[in-house]
Amino acid sequence: MTAYLIARVNVTDAEKYREYVKHTPRVVALHGGRFIVRAMESITLEGPEQKLRTVVMEFPSLEHARAFYHSPEYAPVKALRAGAGDAQLIAVEGYPRAEWEAALAASEALGPKFA
Repeated sequence: MTAYLIARVNVTDAEKYREYVKHTPRVVALHGGRFIVRAMESITLEGPEQKLRTVVMEFPSLEHARAFYHSPEYAPVKALRAGAGDAQLIAVEGYPRAEWEAALAASEALGPKFA
């Protein structure tokens, strides 16, 4: 099942972080992944204002995401990020399309009570 690696990064050294950013695409691709979101700008719609850089990568599975993060190819690239900021990375499973379609159908069956 598709999985997503979500990173929230407080960039403290933009120049050093840019060097890291240059090298990550090839390592992500080696593990079957791709970037979905890679942006500094966001709009907070609810809750405390989000000021961190948000990155979302898509992988074929949680195992692919885990393999990317722990790979010998990523280790030297990750080292480039050291001192460039603080990051939180989490990997999550995607929502299966069939489950989405069932949830949507059940919701639509309730009718437009709130419209």
